[in-house]
Amino acid sequence: MTIPNFLLSNLLRHSRSVRILSSNSSTCISSLYSSYHISATQFHNYTPHTPSVYLCTPRYFSSHDTNINMESDSVVTQLDVPESGLGTQIGEQIISGDDAILPVQALISMLDGYHDLTGFPWWIVIGSATLALRMALFPLLILQLNKLKRIAELFPKLPPPLPPPLSERSFKDQFTLFWNERRAVGCPSFLWFMAYISVQFPCFLLWMTTVRKMSLDHHSGFECGGALWFQNLSELPHGVYGSIFPLMIAGLHFVNVQISFQTASTGKVSGLLGFLVKSYKFYLDVMTLPILVAGFCVPQGSSVYWLTNSFITLIQQLCLNDPNVRHHLGLPEMMDLGTTKDARNVVAPVTFSNLSHKQHKLSVRNRSPSDLVMLSVQLLEKKHKERAIQLLRLALDKDPEHVRALIIMGQTLLQDGMLVEAIEHLEHAISRLLLQGYPTEIEEVDLLIAASQWAGSCYVQQGKYAEALIHFERFGRIKEPEDSTSKSHYYDGLVMLASALSHEDRKAEAAKYLRRAVAFNPSYKVYLEELENEDSFASDLVNSRRGDY
Repeated sequence: MTIPNFLLSNLLRHSRSVRILSSNSSTCISSLYSSYHISATQFHNYTPHTPSVYLCTPRYFSSHDTNINMESDSVVTQLDVPESGLGTQIGEQIISGDDAILPVQALISMLDGYHDLTGFPWWIVIGSATLALRMALFPLLILQLNKLKRIAELFPKLPPPLPPPLSERSFKDQFTLFWNERRAVGCPSFLWFMAYISVQFPCFLLWMTTVRKMSLDHHSGFECGGALWFQNLSELPHGVYGSIFPLMIAGLHFVNVQISFQTASTGKVSGLLGFLVKSYKFYLDVMTLPILVAGFCVPQGSSVYWLTNSFITLIQQLCLNDPNVRHHLGLPEMMDLGTTKDARNVVAPVTFSNLSHKQHKLSVRNRSPSDLVMLSVQLLEKKHKERAIQLLRLALDKDPEHVRALIIMGQTLLQDGMLVEAIEHLEHAISRLLLQGYPTEIEEVDLLIAASQWAGSCYVQQGKYAEALIHFERFGRIKEPEDSTSKSHYYDGLVMLASALSHEDRKAEAAKYLRRAVAFNPSYKVYLEELENEDSFASDLVNSRRGDY
């Protein structure tokens, strides 16, 4: 027994490599740690039941002697696990395989580095890092809003993506036409509607998951990294003051929802769109209660991040709703969802949120003619004709050839009884539209139909039916539009042409156009019957023309 003990003692003295064995595997992970030494006294204090970690002792090399006096050896091959705790941690990771995903690990390392660099308490680190994240995402939000502005400008020029009723065009052909026109005019992709949320929401989940993991793992410094009533960031909200975070988070969510829909004027929206908007707002309002409950179920460290993020959202919305801020950022005014007419309609383009009189004076001089026309339409809807006319005159001063401004000005003057000046503006617009022949673009065709109707109406009110007929006969030469809205306006013009022809005792021609109109809309049949019965067709029809065009 002396020789084996002697050889074993020499083997232990020359060993410098520690092998860690898993309890589920006989394979050694060599060279993980080296040159770890403890004294014989420390060896006696070592507890040999460290979870999942077993160190190579002499019994693994010999089966002859299991009772070896380690106090006589000057070199010990055991790792001082109780003091360092490193072996336990690694062993648990090897056995369980439970580790954070890479983005969470990276974010924890980044926050640790920021904390070590600044020395700030953890609640300030979490809050300021959240602010930095939102500031980094803010340019993307501005870019998205500018893309949406461009889409709003170009969308009225595009054909509808769905085939109009009675058009006999397949969905594929109509959508292909819409897609090709969108690319031709340079309209941005409609995926820009989801650009910001598709980046912000994953970032929110990543940061929420990271801070929650740090809290539940009792990350270094989290137990004393808070302030006031939330000293321990690893704890769940408790006690009387524990309800502060959940109530503030739920309250900010509710306020943010109200501000988001405040300028949208959801009460003015009708139809399916109105139902969807109101349902979505109701859903977000109801989510306030689950958010309140969830606030009691997350650690206070996560609550610090959640509250900071919600507060930044509130500040961001208030700033972006301010007209002066939007003007400096080059953004359009907040759009009103309460628009009830088509965006291509001359008298009801997209409207904007209300501006105070002082803000109006400061910004109106710097607006483009198109923006001035849109603002004038809003004022006309609110019965502020004088202010609308001022904006239209300003738009025409900047661009005397602006067709839409000319037509709306002519329409407004016609309603005020200023027939001569109204005809001048309307005929000027018609000459611009016919400068290169009859237009083919949907928007220009619709503008030509509107201008011709109003110009003819001006002459009818003056009793000049021959002059009115010149404008109404234009409908007989215009090709039937494919767009459903323009087509409806086109057949209105044919009915007006039939009215003027009947007044000139050209009833056969009038009946021909009326039959075309009846084929499109049977409600016109009453005029055809009046014409055939030789009643007072002309006077009744002129008085009953559409007043909302």
